[in-house]
Amino acid sequence: MIRIRKGQAPPPLTRAEFSTRFRASFFDPAFRAEDQSIARLEEIAWQAYNEGRKSPFMQKAGPGYVDPDFDLSTEWVATKQRIDAAQMRWADPLMPSRVLLICGAARNDGTCPGEMSKTFRLLEIARETLVLADIQTDVLDLSLLTSEYGRNIHPCKGCVSTAMPLCHWPCSCYPNHALNQTNDWMSEIYERWTAAHAVIIVSPVYWYQSPSPLKLMIDRLVCADGGNPDPTSTSGKNVAKAKALEMAGWDYPKHLAGRAYGLIVHGDVAGIEDARRALSDWLDWMGFIDAGAQARLDRYIGYYEPYATSHDTLDQDEPVQEEVRNVARAVAKAVVELRAGRLQAVQPTLSRPRPK
Repeated sequence: MIRIRKGQAPPPLTRAEFSTRFRASFFDPAFRAEDQSIARLEEIAWQAYNEGRKSPFMQKAGPGYVDPDFDLSTEWVATKQRIDAAQMRWADPLMPSRVLLICGAARNDGTCPGEMSKTFRLLEIARETLVLADIQTDVLDLSLLTSEYGRNIHPCKGCVSTAMPLCHWPCSCYPNHALNQTNDWMSEIYERWTAAHAVIIVSPVYWYQSPSPLKLMIDRLVCADGGNPDPTSTSGKNVAKAKALEMAGWDYPKHLAGRAYGLIVHGDVAGIEDARRALSDWLDWMGFIDAGAQARLDRYIGYYEPYATSHDTLDQDEPVQEEVRNVARAVAKAVVELRAGRLQAVQPTLSRPRPK
């Protein structure tokens, strides 16, 4: 029996501390007219927190699961069903080719910055090129995390580091209604990754690294690389069962493998090569297939020039605009070859002595 280490988590919140945190959402004096209603809602929320009511609505897992009588969250089941349907569309040769374009910047003109990001402009250049190649596009703009009410990508809780089978595909950590960890965008994002034949990530560099919205999504995609599609096999989050299952032999299924990818990383001072390389390494590890050297772009825009004129600099930098088009063209070509079976044919099929 593997020892399960304990001792890090703090004690539950006191009633008073819970009240302080709950009422922080109602700081606006306009809510004062409803203080009695807020107090009643607070009591309900306190009971949910105190009793740990993570998933208020449950259903039997049913056929196809190790334990058909195990109760699963209805929200998780709905997400799983959408992902399974997306996987079927992805595999259907009669469905049109689809590329997911991801805007990794946190900036847009609908919030504090007051101006769109150069990242979004580069993405639009790539999107227009894909449309000309008769490719369907799906734009995932992660800057909505900073500009839309109630839009969240909650952080990964690191279940995989306890035992791989504890990390469920899709993630079952959220929503957690007892902890007010709701409106988790990832339930939709998993489906959009699954439906795509290729992904193009367009990202700036923030302090030598990927922006936090992009990194949040990346971390939450860990369940796509080795994750457990059957939470009943671990009775939900039973740590001992998950450890035993991993030690009995886990195959680390790559749920998104076989899709193509391209990258566009830009910066103004430093860090573009390391950021692009890290994204390439991550997607390679996930089993994605790169669309060639021209599909992996890192460029400076306005190198050590003022931020205020950076959009003007992009206007004038026609070569980088054409290089972005080339990323899209390379990905479009890779998708055609991939779906025809020609790109997969040159990928070696080798056993992995270290499958993790």
